[in-house]
Order: sequence, then structure tokens, then C-alpha cells
Amino acid sequence: MTDLTTYPVSIAPMMQRTDRHFRYIMRSITRHTLLYTEMVTTGAIIHGDRERLLGFEEREHPLALQIGGSDPDELAEAARIGQQFGYDEINLNVGCPSNRVQNARIGACLMKTPEVVARAVEAMGRAVDVEVTVKHRIGVDDSDDYGDMLRFVDTVAEAGCRRFIVHARKAWLQGLSPAENRNIPPLRHHEIYRLKEERPNLIIETNGGIDNHDEIARHLGHVDGVMIGRAAYDDPWLFAEVDRRYYGDDQSIPTRGEALENLFDYISHWTEERGLKLHHISRHLLQLFRGQRGARAWRRHISDNASREGAGVDVLREALELVSDDYAAA
Repeated sequence: MTDLTTYPVSIAPMMQRTDRHFRYIMRSITRHTLLYTEMVTTGAIIHGDRERLLGFEEREHPLALQIGGSDPDELAEAARIGQQFGYDEINLNVGCPSNRVQNARIGACLMKTPEVVARAVEAMGRAVDVEVTVKHRIGVDDSDDYGDMLRFVDTVAEAGCRRFIVHARKAWLQGLSPAENRNIPPLRHHEIYRLKEERPNLIIETNGGIDNHDEIARHLGHVDGVMIGRAAYDDPWLFAEVDRRYYGDDQSIPTRGEALENLFDYISHWTEERGLKLHHISRHLLQLFRGQRGARAWRRHISDNASREGAGVDVLREALELVSDDYAAA
């Protein structure tokens, strides 16, 4: 059995957020953080436009593909396609609580049937050489005590999974929206700590409500990795310190302005050569100057101009001039 790569910090898969453009932007800020795609269903991968759904730039590595599904044969085929595209890891979603996902009998509802997940993981593991991992909740509905989670992990680990990313909130499949499921159930990181203590041979990562370096460091005292979701999108510059703090990389950190300028060729390629509207990329940049002088003007200028015909990097250059020089260089 080969050694499993560990990532102290990763950015969670988020629908409508962690597309290829957001991931490319984050590579201007952090070189080592593990990035994830949005969840892509097995049907979309097998039958859809694969280049649109799965395409990425080499710069995005290390990069994991998150798949949604429950049929072992379909998951194996989707995983095989993901490996052919060059992903470093295939991750199975066992955490999404949305109605659409439930209706397809995938996502968080699979926690109720760990044997199904185990068969899926085993099939995926046979199909690919890259690591197959699982992202799941701490519990679901009334099956939410520590013993339930431990049985789930043990069952899936027996099938070959060695890395588990655990969202520290349970999921209520009825009565709470996906947004409410990210906020209302209380965080129970201590149970994930316990899981690592009792299963030290597994790689255990925690996720949920983490938005600063003090919290990251505290969690890393108990588990192998920390996955950050909304905070990565709402404050991307949080990751400017990640490489130095958690990956031992002392290379100089670019300024916010430099990080932006490093994206101009990429943005020009997509807007001028491939006909993409600027707002599909610039929406991911709105929080780049969060908390800095001029941040509101930055956001307003982009929001007002990114959708106009022919908008390109000129809009971003104009917006950059509205940010205080002191902070643009910080």
C-alpha cells in the first residue's frame, strides 16, 4: 500500500463557486493547498460535455474531482474518466443534503447505507490508481451519534478508503435547506478529534465553520487536515499565508495587486480568444480586497462593468486604481 498524501489545508468543493476559474485564481495566492472541483454527478461525467465539466489548467494541481453518485459501476466509470483527465484524487460526495441530491439517492442520504458507499468505494478503487476519498457529514437525521459515524467510517475504510473529510455538522434531510444545514446544526469537531484518536491509521480531516488561522492551527493539533469552505470564497487572501504556515514554503508572497496582474493573461485568453463574459471570472475576484480601503469601490466597478459587451482586463485595471495604493500592495 502506497503512502497517502496528506494536505494540511484544502478548499472545499462548493457548487457555483469552485469552478476552474476560481481554482486558477486561488493558485495565484496559494501553490500547495489541495483544491476541489464542484460536485459533478456520474451521469454528467459519463454522458455530458466532459471538457466543459472536467477541463482544467495544469497549474491547478494538486486537484481533486468530487463525484456524486451511488451506483458502483457508474462511479467506477466516472472515476476512470477523472483519472484520464489527470485529477490527483477522486472524492465521493456523501455530505450534500439538497433535495435534488436526495431525490437522486446520492449525497448525505448515503450515510444511512454505509454498505452501499463501501461497494462504491471498492469499485472506484479498482478502477483507478489515484486515491479515492470520501467527504461526509458527522451524522444524518437521527443517525447522528458518534457510534453511527464510527460504523460508517469503519465500513467504508474496510473497502479501501483511507482519507475521510468530515463536515462537523449533522445533516437534517427534511426541514432544513442546504444553507441552513451549513449553519443551524451545531459544530461537533470534538467527535472528529475522537475519530482520529481511535483510528490513527486513517487520514482524518475536519470541515465546518473554520475561517481564521488560529482555528486552523487549533484543529491541526488534533486531526491531519482542515478543509475550508465559505471563508475561502468570502476572503480568498486568507490563503496568502497558507503555504508558509502549513506547507513549509518560504517563497515570497505576492501582493494582492501582483496576484491580480498574474491573472491578466489567463483572463484575456478566456475573454478575447474563447468568448467568455468577464463576469464569469470576475465574480470570483470581488472579495480579493476584502477589508481594505477601496474594497467597496473595487466591487462596485466590477459589478457595474463586467457584464458589458467586450469587457476584459481593462475593467480590472480600472477597478485596481480605485483601491488604495497602500492596500493594493499589501
